[in-house]
Amino acid sequence: MTVPPLTIKPVEWVGSSRKDLRVCPDDVRDVVGFALFLAQCGESHPAAKRLKGELHGMVEIVDDFDGNTYRAVYTARFAGVVYVLHVFQKKATKGLATPRHEIVLIKARYRRALEHHARHHGGM
Repeated sequence: MTVPPLTIKPVEWVGSSRKDLRVCPDDVRDVVGFALFLAQCGESHPAAKRLKGELHGMVEIVDDFDGNTYRAVYTARFAGVVYVLHVFQKKATKGLATPRHEIVLIKARYRRALEHHARHHGGM
């Protein structure tokens, strides 16, 4: 029996998302990195959840470390590529909702990813 080769999608980092991940604690980088690797392979990490509402179609990785919550938002909706849209530390002390200014930034970066994909990968 022949096993087909594993197809791993490349990761595209939008805006400062890569730099923002680099300043996260090592444990958070490990969780996000492994979750992104699984996304590249077409799988899902237990810490990853599909977003609803305005951010429908995007996935959020949530990791708690040392009393702080870190989030990474990506999309694998585009053929052959995983786009990391935003990595941040949630600083709000109440509520689980993503702060409005973070949603605005994620939506703007999603539009940039859409344009990048159309230019470099031939569209959806």
